Amino acid sequence: MKAHMDWFDLTVPNAEQAKDFYYQVVGFTSSPVPVEDHTDYCMNSPEDGKTICGICHSKGINADIPPVWLVYFNVENIEQSIEKTLQLGGQLITPLKTVNGNSKMIVIQDPSGAYCALYESEK
Repeated sequence: MKAHMDWFDLTVPNAEQAKDFYYQVVGFTSSPVPVEDHTDYCMNSPEDGKTICGICHSKGINADIPPVWLVYFNVENIEQSIEKTLQLGGQLITPLKTVNGNSKMIVIQDPSGAYCALYESEK
């Protein structure tokens, strides 16, 4: 089984407020990402401007994601990872979703209560 950390983002009711907070506290600059009827943000390193994470509104596809900095693990077989999550006492927080073409993602909670997302890139 292969996996790696692929991305992390924050999903909150007010992405503009969070974006401004992290600009003031950490120095992240932002780039707008138009999504449906709102704008989410790529957050960029204050040192070199590279995009390193995202801040999203809890709307649309993100409506059921809890307000937490969420790590996305890119897995080889998401269905197998979902099955193992349930077998090992974890919970599925969101339904399995298709994103960015044919990629898939789901938010899970491990047995200790920590949240993360599983992501399978389009094949």
